[in-house]
Amino acid sequence: MNGPQVNGRRPKAHIVTLGCQMNVRDSQTLAGMLQRMGYGFADRVEDADLVLFNTCSVRENPERKIYGQVAALQALKQRRPGMLIGICGCMPQQRPELERMRKELPHVDLILGTFNLHRFPDLLQQVVETGRPVVEVWHDEGEIVEGLPVLREPGSVTAFVSIIYGCDYRCTFCVVPNTRGRQRSRRPEAIEQEVRELVAQGVREVTLLGQTANAYGRDLPQEHLSLARLLERLSAIDGLERIRFTSNHPREMTEDLIEAMARLPKVAEHVHLAVQSGSDRMLHRMGRRYTADEFVALVERMRQAIPELSVTTDIIVGFPGETDADFRATLDLVRTVRFDGAFTFVYSPRPGTAALKLPDPVPEPVKRERIQELIAVQNAISLERNLAYRDRTVEVLVEGQSERSAQRLSGRTRTNKVVVFDAPAEERHALIGRLVPIVIEDVNTWTLFGRLAASQDPASLVAGAGGQAR
Repeated sequence: MNGPQVNGRRPKAHIVTLGCQMNVRDSQTLAGMLQRMGYGFADRVEDADLVLFNTCSVRENPERKIYGQVAALQALKQRRPGMLIGICGCMPQQRPELERMRKELPHVDLILGTFNLHRFPDLLQQVVETGRPVVEVWHDEGEIVEGLPVLREPGSVTAFVSIIYGCDYRCTFCVVPNTRGRQRSRRPEAIEQEVRELVAQGVREVTLLGQTANAYGRDLPQEHLSLARLLERLSAIDGLERIRFTSNHPREMTEDLIEAMARLPKVAEHVHLAVQSGSDRMLHRMGRRYTADEFVALVERMRQAIPELSVTTDIIVGFPGETDADFRATLDLVRTVRFDGAFTFVYSPRPGTAALKLPDPVPEPVKRERIQELIAVQNAISLERNLAYRDRTVEVLVEGQSERSAQRLSGRTRTNKVVVFDAPAEERHALIGRLVPIVIEDVNTWTLFGRLAASQDPASLVAGAGGQAR
């Protein structure tokens, strides 16, 4: 399919991505489809012939931003009548938001949802050919469509690979079941093929993605198909150095998965395990199906099996009915578990969720005060845990140039710590994509800083044979 010509030249697209890693991965698919249609890409909205917003519904702020950003493009579109605007992702999956978009954003040319992402090229072509707006949002999931093109960052040594879509849990605060549907796992052979292709392109680390990644396989017909078995299968791929997976529900962190993480050298020693609250009362109201003590015991079992394990989490403050005692219970859990990092959120009411009906909303000033206290406590713990890396030598997969310094390289440890280190100019390019030993000399709350181990000859470094021994 050929893309439209704009004044005799190749048209350009600009994709705005909000939200989680799943949205980032979906935007890579959208970019792949656009490239196949003949589009190039523009770094700025002002230079684009097509502006596509891939939206998020998990929090209220991203939704508000979308309406403002798309409304602001109306004046630009009036000056450039051939310019096209599209909205996709989670927001259109919610019927009230879809109706609001149609009413408040009449200058938008294309709206589609998450379930019919594969229809994007046909729908865009329909807009181009007819000159009329197209709205197509499916509310039934349908089957997973394999083989869609993907456009990733050139030369990247890491990649996201979606393994499961949707979620069968019904947490009272969460809109994901409404916007992503029921749980649907990809076939293991399709995942393996994608990973093998990535490795052939130079990727050395993959992150397996899902709203509940560790529930992978429960909906597939094969007996005993699980994330643990998938990790075993992918570990056999030559040239793949590290495997990560996110995000995870505590109830799906089974003993066989913990055992596989401990046994398989290519599986990195990091887990993102959302706790959400340290109060049993709040966990019950959230529909989380575990207690604070059960969560703490789970982390203890994992750390016993995987001594170097780093643990990150998600925490919500200000959930309806949260008392000061409930919040203090969350702080107590944070101090007990000592997470390496946490994504912290103020509760945001979401349309279509059960939490909307819960009484006793927490006043906004109280929410703000609690979130700041939580961040301060967690940041102090994150710094303390990073200080334990000082003077240690760690294995780092070099991903590229540091964002803040052209003279430095950056990468991640197996425990998912960002490492920035110095390297001579003539050696930097050769180090990208390599597993290298770095001596950590300094740290802050979020980053480790170091130098290449003096005993190493960069010219002789090769990608490791399956990660460090345990």
